[in-house]
Amino acid sequence: MVGRQRLSKVRPWITLTIFPLLIVLLAGSTRTHLEAVLWLAGGLVTGGILAIYGLRKTSFEATPPGLYYTPNAHIGIALSLLFIARIIYRFVEIYALDAATSGNHAVDFARSPLTLAVFGLLAGYYIGYAIGLVRWRMQVMQAKREREARAANP
Repeated sequence: MVGRQRLSKVRPWITLTIFPLLIVLLAGSTRTHLEAVLWLAGGLVTGGILAIYGLRKTSFEATPPGLYYTPNAHIGIALSLLFIARIIYRFVEIYALDAATSGNHAVDFARSPLTLAVFGLLAGYYIGYAIGLVRWRMQVMQAKREREARAANP
């Protein structure tokens, strides 16, 4: 999510399919841990709010060769780094620290409330952003159809 990108007809829909499926799977696997599910939900809401901000900071261009957008690079990079840092920390916590101390297991990797919150933040952002891209595309296409209709019926 860095630099000017051509808006794909398919990519936002892939995002709108994959991330909700992952959320359902994660929520289902942690359903007995209500606190973890609430952290996931909080991350989703916060990510959605961040997506609205990110869309406002995005530059949209409707050009004859196609539709382009330039997302705010700082938001995308920050979210990706946050998620990667959390995953690395969680691996260290499970495999290095766990050997000497507590009863956390690799199975509990996705049940960590903080990990779920960070994933929820990332998922909420990408879902919200994809919705914004789809809405923008539909608005541009509707405006194009209206212009063509006015030109055909002077």
